[in-house]
Amino acid sequence: MTVTYSSKVANATFFGFHRLLFKWRGSIYKLLYREFIVFAVLYTAISLVYRLLLTGAQKRYFEKLSIYCDRYAEQIPVTFVLGFYVTLVVNRWWNQFVNLPWPDRLMFLISSSVHGSDEHGRLLRRTLMRYVNLTSLLIFRSVSTAVYKRFPTMDHVVEAGFMTADERKLFNHLKSPHLKYWVPFIWFGNLATKARNEGRIRDSVDLQSLMTEMNRYRSWCSLLFGYDWVGIPLVYTQVVTLAVYTFFFACLIGRQFLDPTKGYAGHDLDLYIPIFTLLQFFFYAGWLKVAEQLINPFGEDDDDFETNWCIDRNLQVSLLAVDEMHMSLPKMKKDIYWDDSAARPPYTLAAADYCIPSFLGSTVQMGKQMSKNEWKMEDRKIPLPQPQFQSDPGG
Repeated sequence: MTVTYSSKVANATFFGFHRLLFKWRGSIYKLLYREFIVFAVLYTAISLVYRLLLTGAQKRYFEKLSIYCDRYAEQIPVTFVLGFYVTLVVNRWWNQFVNLPWPDRLMFLISSSVHGSDEHGRLLRRTLMRYVNLTSLLIFRSVSTAVYKRFPTMDHVVEAGFMTADERKLFNHLKSPHLKYWVPFIWFGNLATKARNEGRIRDSVDLQSLMTEMNRYRSWCSLLFGYDWVGIPLVYTQVVTLAVYTFFFACLIGRQFLDPTKGYAGHDLDLYIPIFTLLQFFFYAGWLKVAEQLINPFGEDDDDFETNWCIDRNLQVSLLAVDEMHMSLPKMKKDIYWDDSAARPPYTLAAADYCIPSFLGSTVQMGKQMSKNEWKMEDRKIPLPQPQFQSDPGG
């Protein structure tokens, strides 16, 4: 389930954002604690071996190896490679959310364009809307593990009411090696054309609007399928992962605290806990974990999209809009501001601070600050400057 914390940061208060650091679900601690423990244990083990088990000559060799690893580990462009990769993943993740198929525009058009309060008109509207939801379900089954676990076979799709037994026979009769999510689109177009011929859709413009919106819906579904098919190139993911883990493998040796009596540059202090190395691991490895979580938002991570909720919401809302709410209008009454030319809704005491005067321009404050005498018109005429002409040197 998506972790939402917007209400907790509505105000920028003292330590307001810091309260988010103690959240566990959806946090970086939950993603990273295993790798962090392994890194800390390995670092401690190498440090104990260096301090307690190695002989004098072995220590000197280890110290040279540590300096070598520390010097050349910094040449790995972790920040550049990882930063560009995470930016690419986040943009891709947000684009997938923006292009989730929502049937709201189609249900508005179907409710207003497909007429008839009888049973056949109701059947037309509900069937059209069911084809729309069936299309998104077929797409979600192909890209989302959570939806596939809910509808593992077409029998489950039929049992859930998204497809009838006859429609399933037609669906299975179409022999194609490709994903057949587009079949309900064809059914939708054929049924809409039939409704136009029967006069249920009274204008060809309405039919065209329905088909245009359905094509837009199809584009959203196709885009999600394309994102699932063509991901970020595997070689780039491998490069980033190898860069991060190679860097910290080198840090296990290169960031050890060496004997200060040997006079190695930068090793005049001997500590047991590499605080800044652990912080660096937390930030860089955490950055990589963010990319791993967002690279497929249709999985089962804490912040992945709630596709099953989308299916439930879209089906319930769309059928309600085209059926029970078809041509359903509340009784019109005069609003409470009928005779009020300056309508202004009231404020509660909790919202009183948000009642502010309208902004009329920055010069209004200037007028309030100047005295009346400064703005008083004088009776005398102010002479206008006379234009000056240069004589033509050649004239």
